[in-house]
Amino acid sequence: MRFKSVRRSSQLPELNLVPMLDVLMTVLTFFIVISMFLTIDKNVNVELPTNPDSPQPSPSESLPAPLIVQLKVDGAIAVNSQPIDPTQLNAQVETYLGSSEKGIVVLQADPQTPYQSVIDTLEELKELGGDRVSLAIDQ
Repeated sequence: MRFKSVRRSSQLPELNLVPMLDVLMTVLTFFIVISMFLTIDKNVNVELPTNPDSPQPSPSESLPAPLIVQLKVDGAIAVNSQPIDPTQLNAQVETYLGSSEKGIVVLQADPQTPYQSVIDTLEELKELGGDRVSLAIDQ
Protein backbone atom coordinates (compact mmCIF):
# COMPACT_ATOMS: atom_id res chain seq x y z
CA MET A 1 0.00 0.00 0.00
CA ARG A 2 1.37 3.17 -1.10
CA PHE A 3 0.48 6.45 0.39
CA LYS A 4 0.29 9.35 -1.82
CA SER A 5 2.94 11.76 -0.99
CA VAL A 6 1.58 15.01 0.08
CA ARG A 7 3.32 17.66 -1.79
CA ARG A 8 3.60 20.85 0.02
CA SER A 9 3.56 23.90 -2.04
CA SER A 10 6.44 26.20 -1.63
CA GLN A 11 4.26 29.28 -2.09
CA LEU A 12 3.04 31.29 0.86
CA PRO A 13 -0.67 31.81 1.16
CA GLU A 14 -1.82 35.15 -0.17
CA LEU A 15 -3.80 37.52 1.93
CA ASN A 16 -6.23 39.75 0.09
CA LEU A 17 -6.01 43.23 1.66
CA VAL A 18 -8.60 45.00 -0.48
CA PRO A 19 -11.66 44.09 1.62
CA MET A 20 -9.85 45.03 4.82
CA LEU A 21 -8.85 48.43 3.36
CA ASP A 22 -12.44 49.01 2.24
CA VAL A 23 -13.65 48.49 5.79
CA LEU A 24 -10.95 50.76 7.23
CA MET A 25 -11.76 53.55 4.77
CA THR A 26 -15.46 53.27 5.58
CA VAL A 27 -14.78 53.53 9.31
CA LEU A 28 -12.43 56.48 8.75
CA THR A 29 -15.04 58.26 6.62
CA PHE A 30 -17.65 57.67 9.33
CA PHE A 31 -15.45 59.26 12.01
CA ILE A 32 -14.58 62.23 9.82
CA VAL A 33 -18.23 62.95 9.10
CA ILE A 34 -19.21 62.55 12.76
CA SER A 35 -16.38 64.80 13.94
CA MET A 36 -17.51 67.53 11.53
CA PHE A 37 -20.97 67.56 13.07
CA LEU A 38 -19.61 67.57 16.61
CA THR A 39 -17.46 70.67 16.05
CA ILE A 40 -20.25 72.97 14.92
CA ASP A 41 -20.36 75.99 17.21
CA LYS A 42 -23.51 76.39 19.18
CA ASN A 43 -24.23 79.75 20.78
CA VAL A 44 -25.00 79.61 24.45
CA ASN A 45 -26.02 82.75 26.26
CA VAL A 46 -24.06 82.92 29.47
CA GLU A 47 -24.25 85.72 31.97
CA LEU A 48 -20.78 86.24 33.35
CA PRO A 49 -20.41 86.80 37.08
CA THR A 50 -19.58 90.28 38.27
CA ASN A 51 -17.66 91.48 41.25
CA PRO A 52 -20.23 92.50 43.87
CA ASP A 53 -17.75 94.92 45.46
CA SER A 54 -17.22 96.96 42.30
CA PRO A 55 -19.53 99.91 41.83
CA GLN A 56 -22.08 99.35 39.10
CA PRO A 57 -22.84 102.32 36.87
CA SER A 58 -26.44 103.33 36.93
CA PRO A 59 -28.29 103.18 33.62
CA SER A 60 -28.90 106.94 33.71
CA GLU A 61 -25.20 107.64 34.31
CA SER A 62 -23.46 108.15 30.97
CA LEU A 63 -19.80 107.57 30.28
CA PRO A 64 -17.77 110.54 29.08
CA ALA A 65 -16.84 110.73 25.42
CA PRO A 66 -13.50 109.04 24.76
CA LEU A 67 -10.44 111.06 23.85
CA ILE A 68 -9.56 109.96 20.33
CA VAL A 69 -5.92 110.33 19.34
CA GLN A 70 -5.40 109.99 15.59
CA LEU A 71 -1.98 109.07 14.22
CA LYS A 72 -1.42 109.97 10.56
CA VAL A 73 0.96 108.37 8.08
CA ASP A 74 3.32 111.36 8.12
CA GLY A 75 3.56 111.26 11.93
CA ALA A 76 1.10 114.09 12.53
CA ILE A 77 -1.14 113.72 15.57
CA ALA A 78 -4.70 114.94 16.01
CA VAL A 79 -6.81 114.84 19.16
CA ASN A 80 -10.56 114.67 18.51
CA SER A 81 -9.87 115.71 14.88
CA GLN A 82 -7.92 118.82 15.98
CA PRO A 83 -4.24 118.76 14.89
CA ILE A 84 -1.79 119.27 17.74
CA ASP A 85 1.95 119.36 18.21
CA PRO A 86 3.26 115.90 19.28
CA THR A 87 4.95 117.51 22.29
CA GLN A 88 1.54 118.66 23.59
CA LEU A 89 0.01 115.18 23.44
CA ASN A 90 1.13 114.10 26.92
CA ALA A 91 -0.24 117.24 28.56
CA GLN A 92 -3.58 116.96 26.80
CA VAL A 93 -3.98 113.26 27.70
CA GLU A 94 -3.04 113.89 31.33
CA THR A 95 -5.56 116.74 31.52
CA TYR A 96 -8.31 114.57 30.04
CA LEU A 97 -7.62 111.56 32.29
CA GLY A 98 -7.36 113.82 35.36
CA SER A 99 -10.68 115.53 34.66
CA SER A 100 -12.59 112.39 33.70
CA GLU A 101 -12.39 109.48 36.13
CA LYS A 102 -14.03 106.97 33.74
CA GLY A 103 -12.74 108.42 30.48
CA ILE A 104 -10.73 106.34 28.06
CA VAL A 105 -8.16 107.22 25.42
CA VAL A 106 -8.44 105.55 22.01
CA LEU A 107 -5.57 105.53 19.53
CA GLN A 108 -6.68 105.46 15.88
CA ALA A 109 -3.78 104.89 13.53
CA ASP A 110 -3.95 105.25 9.77
CA PRO A 111 -3.62 101.78 8.15
CA GLN A 112 -0.53 102.94 6.24
CA THR A 113 1.28 104.13 9.39
CA PRO A 114 4.42 102.11 10.20
CA TYR A 115 3.90 99.67 13.04
CA GLN A 116 6.80 101.03 15.03
CA SER A 117 5.21 104.50 15.15
CA VAL A 118 1.93 103.00 16.36
CA ILE A 119 3.69 100.92 19.02
CA ASP A 120 5.76 103.87 20.26
CA THR A 121 2.71 106.14 20.52
CA LEU A 122 0.66 103.42 22.22
CA GLU A 123 3.42 102.78 24.77
CA GLU A 124 3.64 106.50 25.48
CA LEU A 125 -0.12 106.69 26.05
CA LYS A 126 -0.10 103.52 28.21
CA GLU A 127 2.47 105.12 30.51
CA LEU A 128 0.04 107.98 31.08
CA GLY A 129 -3.28 106.12 31.23
CA GLY A 130 -2.53 102.46 31.93
CA ASP A 131 -5.57 100.27 31.29
CA ARG A 132 -7.65 103.25 30.18
CA VAL A 133 -5.82 103.39 26.83
CA SER A 134 -6.74 101.18 23.90
CA LEU A 135 -6.01 100.76 20.20
CA ALA A 136 -8.89 101.10 17.74
CA ILE A 137 -9.02 98.28 15.21
CA ASP A 138 -11.82 99.75 13.05
CA GLN A 139 -12.19 103.33 12.01
